[in-house]
Amino acid sequence: MNILLVGTGGVGEAIAVMACRRPWLDKMVLADYNLARVREVQARLGDERRFPVEQVDAADRAQVEALARRHGADLVLNACDPRFNLPILDAALSAGCHYLDMALSLSCPHPEDPYRRPGIKLGDLQFEKAAEWERRGLLALVGLGVEPGLSDVFARYARDHLFDEIEEIGVRDGSNLQVEGYPFAPNFSIWTTIEECLNPPVIWEQGRGWYTTEPFSEPEVFDFPEGIGTQQCVNVEHEEVLLIPRWVPARRVTFKYGLGEEFIQVLKTLKLLGLDRTDPVSVKGVQVAPRDVVAALLPDPAHLGPRMVGKTCAGTWVKGEKDGKPRQVYLYQVADNQECMERYGCQAVVAQTGVNAVIGLELLAEGIWQGSGVLPPEAFDPLPFLERLAGYGFSYAVREMDPEGR
Repeated sequence: MNILLVGTGGVGEAIAVMACRRPWLDKMVLADYNLARVREVQARLGDERRFPVEQVDAADRAQVEALARRHGADLVLNACDPRFNLPILDAALSAGCHYLDMALSLSCPHPEDPYRRPGIKLGDLQFEKAAEWERRGLLALVGLGVEPGLSDVFARYARDHLFDEIEEIGVRDGSNLQVEGYPFAPNFSIWTTIEECLNPPVIWEQGRGWYTTEPFSEPEVFDFPEGIGTQQCVNVEHEEVLLIPRWVPARRVTFKYGLGEEFIQVLKTLKLLGLDRTDPVSVKGVQVAPRDVVAALLPDPAHLGPRMVGKTCAGTWVKGEKDGKPRQVYLYQVADNQECMERYGCQAVVAQTGVNAVIGLELLAEGIWQGSGVLPPEAFDPLPFLERLAGYGFSYAVREMDPEGR
């Protein structure tokens, strides 16, 4: 398989490192706007023939399409912020390539009632293109990271193998990761973090459909496994709530993060000061997006691994019935930062995200996952995916919970 990888930040690097020795990979073109960063990743891989470098503006569809054609790409892998999803998606279709990303196209809050009604939802602009992808016989596999991605695979697995009827599905994410030497250092893209945490969260309920609520609403305490412990989790806008109900029948679907009060207060302050804005403002005659300034001031998540300690947990809590009896389970995967650094030289959060995209590539290359159109992970058999996790050093577990959800 020939792959055009657009974006060589932390997740893009993790993908390249994990895929480099897999027999199904013939070539992976490393493309990014930051040419120095691309060469840094290439140097880690030590194979200039199989990992050529290119400079590209991900917002320029024509540039991405030209690269895909020139290198004979079978698939375009989008490892950029989701603001670039649409030009990269369109470029892949124009070039006749399959496509894979790890986050859906951005939402736009309802202009009049943002905290009760959704406007443009996450992924709407991608799913609108499904018919064209089907007509071309090409697959756009969207939302295949860890969350969304593995969490969605867990939901489909629960539907197929663990439950007869599902009452509620709740994706729950928590960690005890700490970054030494920085008072505030997000371990993932701050651009994406601001987007998902400050937008109105979406909830799905049977009979009501999708609706929105206030950011950081409905706090609950959730007990995370493997020593992470109990954390307060709050509603956050996330793709699973828009994906799972399309494929997995449930009465309610939510997504909640264990963000921590300090992290929430920083995000609220950025919002209060207007530093979350993406529209440019004039600063001494220079047009600058405030959110880009915030991103430039913070450390690059791709280089935080040596300073990070702890674990991160991604999982899907499911409540329902099996054989006429109530059942609750938490399907989860925990990534230890020290283990990720030792195995891949990448910090836990980006490694935990990238491995799922790589497994998706493997299943596509081997013809195990097939299809056309714009499809999420829930559209495919989860077993081949879950069977491959341990081979990449990322095992998963299913924790039975009591009737009180403990």
